[in-house]
Amino acid sequence: MAVLIPLSSITTPAAVHSLLSPSSCSSCDGKLSPSPLLFISSGVARFFSSESHLLSRQQSFSSSSPQQQQQQSTKTRRRKTKCAYSTGANVQYTSEPVDVVAEVKSQKILVLGGSGFVGTAICKAAVAHDIEVMSLSRSGRPSYLDPWLDRVTWISGDVFTTDLDALLDGVSVVVSTLGGFGSNEQMEKINAEANILAVNAAKRAGVPRYIYISVHPYNLPTFALNNGYFSGKKKAEAEVLSLYPNSGTVLQPGFIYGKRKVNGVDIPLGWVGEPLKKLLAATSAFTRPLKNLPASDLFLAPPVSVDDLANAVVKAVSDNDIFGTFNIEQIVSMAKN
Repeated sequence: MAVLIPLSSITTPAAVHSLLSPSSCSSCDGKLSPSPLLFISSGVARFFSSESHLLSRQQSFSSSSPQQQQQQSTKTRRRKTKCAYSTGANVQYTSEPVDVVAEVKSQKILVLGGSGFVGTAICKAAVAHDIEVMSLSRSGRPSYLDPWLDRVTWISGDVFTTDLDALLDGVSVVVSTLGGFGSNEQMEKINAEANILAVNAAKRAGVPRYIYISVHPYNLPTFALNNGYFSGKKKAEAEVLSLYPNSGTVLQPGFIYGKRKVNGVDIPLGWVGEPLKKLLAATSAFTRPLKNLPASDLFLAPPVSVDDLANAVVKAVSDNDIFGTFNIEQIVSMAKN
């Protein structure tokens, strides 16, 4: 049986005792066993017993004749097993309410490359959801002024020289935005080696989850994916999904647009990205047959708002059921839901 009890009615030690103590009260004849349990959820206390004894007992007593009720009362007095609080003797009651405190463990994330275009958007979105954020990047704290920046712990350094084991202590999710262009050797180092080092450090430190911002494959032929940028990204993806098969998330956005700050100056990438996104959506019925052509996504893959990407990351941080690889459409859907 379940009885719903508003928390506002639990205002005395006696009330708590009657809910939590073993059922030794004589009014129950010792039949309420095992001891009741109190579950508290959404402002309501749920009082469960293993039997429907209380209700049936009350109905039986109310339907008895006066003589039977007198006999039951006499029997109760003879057993002398009333609860300690039932008599009210020498008990000091208080009108103070009983506070029920539920400890909620907050998320703590480390954003690798947190001062970059995508990284700052993720940091900003995360603190807006009251997530504790640390950022590791070579430039440290961004140079411009914005109130939300004070809510992030900015650390200058890179994954090759920083003591990641110490930095990862207490972190629940690592978000990597590491990536870059340059020579094949440079791209291999930043896109592959840096990310592989980071995900292994996270696994070694016992970080439960890992999120990696990769890139859309653009339907490129195999030989075109062998350069340092795409091959490095693919190696990093494979490492994340290998070490975190059930808790690793790989996001594959295409062209990312939004306001990008460079030395405090806004570069409105949205002037290109938003119209292009609308144009591709309007012409999708005509361009759909071209989707299977090699490299067609270089022209047909819809751009992704940096805010949508950041919101998708925050959603993945908060939802343990989000893992695996997600394409452009799935990223946008995740951000909106």
